[in-house]
Amino acid sequence: MFVSPNNSCLQYSGRIDFDNPEVPEFVYPCSFVRMRFQGTSLKVTVENHKNYWSCYLGYILDGKQDKIKLPDAGKTTITLAEGLEDTEHDLLFFKRMDSCHTFQFYGFELSEGAKLFPVEAKPVRRIEVYGDSVSAGEVSEAIEYVGKPDPEHDGEYSNSYYSYSWMTARKLHAEIHDIAQGGAALLHNTGWFSAPEYVGMEDIYDKIQYNPQLGPSKKWDFAKYRPHVVIVAIGQNDSHPEDYMAEDYEGAKACHWRAEYKDFLRKLRELYPNATIVLTTTILNHHANWDRAIDQVCMEMQDNKVHHFLYSKNGIGTPGHIRIPEAEQMSDELTAFITSLGEEIWMDA
Repeated sequence: MFVSPNNSCLQYSGRIDFDNPEVPEFVYPCSFVRMRFQGTSLKVTVENHKNYWSCYLGYILDGKQDKIKLPDAGKTTITLAEGLEDTEHDLLFFKRMDSCHTFQFYGFELSEGAKLFPVEAKPVRRIEVYGDSVSAGEVSEAIEYVGKPDPEHDGEYSNSYYSYSWMTARKLHAEIHDIAQGGAALLHNTGWFSAPEYVGMEDIYDKIQYNPQLGPSKKWDFAKYRPHVVIVAIGQNDSHPEDYMAEDYEGAKACHWRAEYKDFLRKLRELYPNATIVLTTTILNHHANWDRAIDQVCMEMQDNKVHHFLYSKNGIGTPGHIRIPEAEQMSDELTAFITSLGEEIWMDA
């Protein structure tokens, strides 16, 4: 039994490219398609588009999580399960990684005589995250390296499901759009993403397709998703190649960054007039002047729905990426802070 991507029983979440509804393209981490079915086997057909690293997709079948490695390119059909009991099953098929790759989804293949069932409704609460590799869950599964530099890897440890951002969404019982890209800084020509002509969040935030190595950019329609809470976790990659905020806080480059950061927040406020906006970085080691700059901009905004949040180990927690236990603690703290803002932040205007 073939299940096409436009089958009404499938449920999608995330900033997904639906220009071709029969072959949607997954771009951002935490994006998923969910299905409830009765059948004894399960296959999926996808086409990978790789930029760098080995590419993995994640899935949770009946509560058990696993991953599959994709070929670098080309259309492929992958068996996810065989010999299942002929009872009801729940599948969450999701993008583990950022735009180091994208993939096109061609549909599922179930055993003959299989049945589909409606999926429970998505959460009413909605959050959106603008972040970098930490928000994407990069290297999160390298749990033997808590508090340590990253091990050598080729993408196998990256898992958005264990990012603090998706953990926070689950704890808040909220849907998430995770606009997160490893290496992204706020500004162009800084950070680590898409070297040597670095692409910043100022050119990513309003796109559905944004990686110049994978094709032309494409605008996102913000009317498709209206978050109640927006988390802006950008700033720590802007120290590369020059940590000007640490070296000269009142210098021209530092002042320019603060002005551009404020302009970015104003753009978000224009898009989301009623959203609560939480400004933060992460526990990944970085100079405290970046958080000082964010705090200054937050105060200058004079917007009672814009808040600056610091983790207990903000900027001093680890020289490497955030592992699962560290992400768990971050999400606990962030969830508690957002909850403290009151139930009214989740009300639609």
